[in-house]
Amino acid sequence: MAETPNLVVSQVESFKWLIEKGLKEVFEEFSSIKDFSAKKFQLDFTSFELAEPKFDEYTAKDRKLSYEAPLKVRVRLKNLIMNTEKEQEIFMADFPLMTSHGTFIISGIERVVVPQLARSTGVSFTAQELKGKKTFGAKIIPGRGAWIELETDLDGTLYVRIDRKRKFPVTTLLRAFGVVSNDKILALFDGIPGAQHHLEKTLAKDHTTTIDEASIEIHKRLRDGDLAAADNAREFVRSIFDKERYDLSRVGRFRFNNRFGIKETTKEIERRTLSLSDIVSIISHIIHLNNTPGSMEDDIDHLGSRRVRLVGELFQQKIRVGMAQIKRNIQNRMSTIDTNVTLPVQFISPKPLQARMKEFFTTNQLSQFMQQNNALDELEHLRTVSALGPGGLNRARAGYEVRDVHPSHYGRLCPIQTPEGPNIGLILRLATYARINDFGMIETPYAVVKEGKITGEVKYLNALEEENSSIAHAATPVEENKIIPEMVEVRVKGTPQTLPRSEVNFIDVATNQAFSIATSMIPFLNHDDANRALMGSNMQKQATPCIVPEVPLVATGIEEVAIRDTGRIVFSNVEGIVSYVDGKSVVVKDSKGNSHKFPLINFSMTNGFTTFHQRPSVELGQKVKKGMVLADSSSSSGGQMSIGQ
Repeated sequence: MAETPNLVVSQVESFKWLIEKGLKEVFEEFSSIKDFSAKKFQLDFTSFELAEPKFDEYTAKDRKLSYEAPLKVRVRLKNLIMNTEKEQEIFMADFPLMTSHGTFIISGIERVVVPQLARSTGVSFTAQELKGKKTFGAKIIPGRGAWIELETDLDGTLYVRIDRKRKFPVTTLLRAFGVVSNDKILALFDGIPGAQHHLEKTLAKDHTTTIDEASIEIHKRLRDGDLAAADNAREFVRSIFDKERYDLSRVGRFRFNNRFGIKETTKEIERRTLSLSDIVSIISHIIHLNNTPGSMEDDIDHLGSRRVRLVGELFQQKIRVGMAQIKRNIQNRMSTIDTNVTLPVQFISPKPLQARMKEFFTTNQLSQFMQQNNALDELEHLRTVSALGPGGLNRARAGYEVRDVHPSHYGRLCPIQTPEGPNIGLILRLATYARINDFGMIETPYAVVKEGKITGEVKYLNALEEENSSIAHAATPVEENKIIPEMVEVRVKGTPQTLPRSEVNFIDVATNQAFSIATSMIPFLNHDDANRALMGSNMQKQATPCIVPEVPLVATGIEEVAIRDTGRIVFSNVEGIVSYVDGKSVVVKDSKGNSHKFPLINFSMTNGFTTFHQRPSVELGQKVKKGMVLADSSSSSGGQMSIGQ
């Protein structure tokens, strides 16, 4: 019902975002650098450009070079003492580029940056057992800045801790935000059942009465008992929640607004700090959870509370670190250098940025040596999602729950294909139809059903949106777009049920929707034991390419799609007639008489020490249409994935 998307689109799109928007964001963030006194110099990054790469990816591989393009920045320096302005173009770094099929070539070796499945920013509600009684709390995880955790004590006192330091009553925090008197604090939570009890208990523990006292108290807790003057303490508390230091990130704000039903206005989405009303909403919800019997905390393994961080975001983070170092160096130079200097070049040394970029591609846990036993191996490596890496989990700490298959994985992450051994369940593969949206949430398509009829409209839903719908599976008997059985098997909130067909909202778009590419290549998968299917999926990727690849006799229909997006076979981008063909190249002449040459790669060695060799699959004088296969690789035959004999 739905087209299979380009299988490496998330990688390619993410890098495209980095080049078009991400870099600009970073340079704008670090623009207008002034010296410490702000009286001598001001330096601005006005624009940047990424030139064309010097050679293509295959030349880079042959010559053991990186596939990269020079990144140049236009810099303007204002000398405020002499009132001069100079602009200069400065070379910053050789910027590694992504090939059209999602890989990087770093000193002749093909590498993949694996997307990370990390805990999403925003607020999540937690619970702890104290003496057999369940009490609730919350965690506010920002994109950058201090972690804020709230908890409820046995007697109902509400405490807050910032950055895992000592806890203090939550009313102290409210006072520091400007709600000073006890009556005002109680008025904030008017009409919330049970709020009175919790707040009275908390106020009894809170010994502050003014903004200054509250600020000093918080400063003391965070700075391990250092006493501060009221002004300093106030400034300190303000700086914690300041725009500069605290960023909830777009995703965090989006999830927060969704959670509390705040209307999406542009101003609301752009606001990335915490306001008083946000904190009041969170505390009210904690009180509500504490007073509602049988209430549950958030499930942190639900895909709605995890998000994918792709190449663009991970690399941008590292560029930001490099730029921060450059900024520090520039400011140090500004304060020591002679005041009659007018050229920007004398301040900027791009070394830290180059070092951070090199470090990211060579030593980061998520930048991996591409697995290249065969084309399927390459493709699945690009579609891998890892819970490990910086800011993620580590193998030793990960328990059973994180590794388990969760109902929200359906149609998003493959329940079958994962490594056996210490990484089981931490390294996952995207399902065939899954895509990753702007917020890093994994979405999967469903066909809309109205009154038992399939309308033909396809909607992509993320794990949270899916919760409110009833979804029928793809094997439901359907004739002429009508569902036949009166009672239909559906999933509601991830649990199986049967409902009358009029109550069905969606239906799966394909029977292999829940599985990854390698798993979808197993014929009659439904007759296999899951553990053996796991081994089969993993072992298909270890097949050494044959000299004469053969299409499987029993295929599943995914073979053509699978090889299409690996970037390893040559498609014609014009319509015409093959005017020349041999082992080195194919030439197609179009209707206007122009010749288009398609060079072929002969016997190049892959990372897996297997051979990669393209053979022409057209004959001289053959008519070709646009998008037709001109040459097969060592793992394909007739434009279909063929990894065996």
